[in-house]
Amino acid sequence: MFVLELTYTAPIERIDALLTEHVAWLEARYAEGVFLASGRKEPREGGVILAAGVGRAEIEKIAATDPFSVGGVCTYRIVEFHATKTADGLAAFREELPA
Repeated sequence: MFVLELTYTAPIERIDALLTEHVAWLEARYAEGVFLASGRKEPREGGVILAAGVGRAEIEKIAATDPFSVGGVCTYRIVEFHATKTADGLAAFREELPA
């Protein structure tokens, strides 16, 4: 599982100009079953995405296609972790620790 942390690197006006494209990109990743949750950070300086079901190389490729990335208005920090405990609704994403 991955936590993707977006940090804005441009004025909010540039973020807002790409927001519709970014939301469409998010919706496509939800439809693919890769994204589990997402939202803005508070204060509004970026966002967070919870993702699963693909490897690190694939998640890096996905992040690179975000209109915010393509537009050069954010950076990504990708944290991989083993979700050994989850809420019941995320049970399908529980993992065993690697040997």
